[in-house]
Amino acid sequence: MKIFATFLLIFIPFSVFAEKTLVVATAADPGHLNPGITTGYNVHVFADSIYSGLIMLNKNLQPEPDLAESWTISDDAKTFTFNIRKDAKWHDGHSVTSEDVKYTFENVLFKYHSRTKSGLGKKVKSILTPNPKKVIFQLNNSYSPMITRLNVTEAPILPRHIFSSGNPNDHSANLNPIGSGPFIFKKYKKGESVELLKNKNFYIKGLPYFDRLVMRIIPDSVSQLLALQSGEVDYIDRVPGAELKRLQNNPSITLARNTAGPGGGNCIVTITYNLDKNKTSNLAVRKALAHAIDRDRIVKQVLFGLGRVASAPINKGIAWAHEYNSLKKYDFSPQKAEDLLDQAGYKRKSDGIRMTLDIVHFPRFSKYIEAMKQDLSKVGINLVSRALDRSAAVSTIFGKRDFDLNLISYCNGADPDIGVKRMYVSTNIGNIPFSNGAAYRNLKIDSLFDDAGQIADNNLRAKKYKQIQNILANDLPYWWLVERQFLTAHNSNVSGFRSWSGNFALKAK
Repeated sequence: MKIFATFLLIFIPFSVFAEKTLVVATAADPGHLNPGITTGYNVHVFADSIYSGLIMLNKNLQPEPDLAESWTISDDAKTFTFNIRKDAKWHDGHSVTSEDVKYTFENVLFKYHSRTKSGLGKKVKSILTPNPKKVIFQLNNSYSPMITRLNVTEAPILPRHIFSSGNPNDHSANLNPIGSGPFIFKKYKKGESVELLKNKNFYIKGLPYFDRLVMRIIPDSVSQLLALQSGEVDYIDRVPGAELKRLQNNPSITLARNTAGPGGGNCIVTITYNLDKNKTSNLAVRKALAHAIDRDRIVKQVLFGLGRVASAPINKGIAWAHEYNSLKKYDFSPQKAEDLLDQAGYKRKSDGIRMTLDIVHFPRFSKYIEAMKQDLSKVGINLVSRALDRSAAVSTIFGKRDFDLNLISYCNGADPDIGVKRMYVSTNIGNIPFSNGAAYRNLKIDSLFDDAGQIADNNLRAKKYKQIQNILANDLPYWWLVERQFLTAHNSNVSGFRSWSGNFALKAK
């Protein structure tokens, strides 16, 4: 029997008298504040400070206690028992109970959260609540990634007494949330800001450090940096790589590089091919695009070195599962791309254009699109940009399926079963944000992912993921472009952020 005990994080404040406010700049409006129905970064960067998970992850993506003060795992890794903190309360004073956990998983996460739905939905046989402060997950099979997928990003716990009365997708609490996390919701001004106040009854003593958290929505990165330098904001959650050289020599600003953050970690910026469309259902066309795009140039000119070329469907950050050597390679070769397009029957016309493809994307990916347009035009492909706001893009991609290509950052998380599986298994095709947008169907892939999740030994699991990656490299339902690093910046007079975490405003150890 493995037992994990709780601990306290205690920090000494700079001043016990003055109100401590942290002002954060972020680019996107959340639209709503329910992290249980989306994996979207734009929601989690706000809501993950309001809600909590059963555990939290440290910088090495290893579990630490959060709502659960301790837990036990059965020897066969099929039964997980969590002891909820006795002093954990919702912001309206109700106690956090095992029934909240059971409700959240069965009625929200297993239906609407793409990563948790695909990874856990069919693995959990039952969720038992023997008493208000104990919850037991009984699984159909052994499942080694279980603990690492229970943080606030992957499994935020929602209050049953609030959400059981309505549809979580269209609930008044999505705009007036009641969580159990370190900060209490005060107000949301659409397109402007979200304001949170310190939860004085937070169950981890001494936290949060800040009395007030103001998150300003500033879409333009230059405006964000000017606000940081002038002291209007204290923290920027995403700094463009182009600013790295200019900021790294500024002693008043501290930079941090991370591979994780609110919304997920180990992220790969990925082209999705719509396999329901004639052009992109053609494997030769998909291969041609892979050969035609200069990913090294994207790393240099778009990321400014904050990342690397993605060499496989699984991020290199999950080193034990990542496979490269045996995979089919698609080197940058415009000539190979031209030959493949000729073979597919897409000859150059009198104007030099072979075909026109549209690509749906969030506005923040525009620089990627510009680089891709230049590369694809050289092989006769006219790429038409369709920059849509997040809500419209998600609806267009996963609801209407009205696109040839789309560009999305898919976060793999701490384990392939968390953020990779949801992209490829056929059971995750549907109107769920950030799910299997390609509509890729391969029963062998479905089976291999299921098998890999049931094996405890990572060496044996790695063999399954090697098979998976080899099949995906041949089928090419997506094209993985680059693995991103996240750069955060903050005034040097404040420190200790959990910048890799959903609850980033908690002080780090």
